[in-house]
Amino acid sequence: MTAAPASNPLEHIVQHPLITRPADLGHFLTPEHRITLLSNHIVMMITTAVLLMLLFPMFVRKRRAPAGQDEVGGLVPAGPANFLEAICEYLRKEVVEPTLHEHTDRFIKYIWTLFFFVLVNNLLGLIPFSTVSPLAGLHVGGTATGNIWVTGTLAAMTFVMFVVNGVRLAGWHYFAHFCPGPLWLAPLLVPIEILGQFAKAFALAIRLFANMLAGHIMLAVLVGFILGAGSAKGAGVGLLVALPVIAGAIAITLLELLVALLQAFIFTFLTSLFIGQAVIYHVDEQGHEVEATI
Repeated sequence: MTAAPASNPLEHIVQHPLITRPADLGHFLTPEHRITLLSNHIVMMITTAVLLMLLFPMFVRKRRAPAGQDEVGGLVPAGPANFLEAICEYLRKEVVEPTLHEHTDRFIKYIWTLFFFVLVNNLLGLIPFSTVSPLAGLHVGGTATGNIWVTGTLAAMTFVMFVVNGVRLAGWHYFAHFCPGPLWLAPLLVPIEILGQFAKAFALAIRLFANMLAGHIMLAVLVGFILGAGSAKGAGVGLLVALPVIAGAIAITLLELLVALLQAFIFTFLTSLFIGQAVIYHVDEQGHEVEATI
């Protein structure tokens, strides 16, 4: 008797539409002639936004003493507020100020929001909601930042930020940097520089998407070993395979925690760097205005 095929271990990675409507926006956008209004990844992004809006104000209001009783203690953060303030201060002093200089206050709120949104989405993706939610007839859970449409949208937002603000704040210097060499090289340099602007956004989207997806695929492959061995050779062999696989899965999960934090930081750092390159220009020793670097 042939064993039943094991379930697809990649089910917790791919997007699962929950609400769709008929639409025809072209084969690339709607290959099945339907548009997704709500999916498990959209639910996770909404959950992240709700958590940030509800928990952050509650955390940052925590002070060592009531303001009416102790004027100094009312200004000192306590508990989770200490932790969040340390993160925000580090991002401001070590990431944003070295790249944005006098424009730090203008962009710091966007940088903070981007960091915590990506981080919380990364961390929520490690919680196995998708193993329990099908029991209720739904499929929620998963890593939203493992969806190229999500990371592409975040990268597109950053692209608009550094292009629009580059024009607003740097003026003609922003366009001048498209031809850093002599004018006779403009036909070669200008297209390369224009492609470079899109390459920055492309790198942001692919880096976050690929790193968040890779760890989950590795976990799915390991689980697939257990299911495959159990269905082909029996429960005993499946149990023997499960022991080293579970140990490896625990190690990968711990690594995923580090990757979740690291990728949120890298995405934020590159965003700050790209905006800084668009809006900050200094005068070199010869009196020429040059693009700022770090």
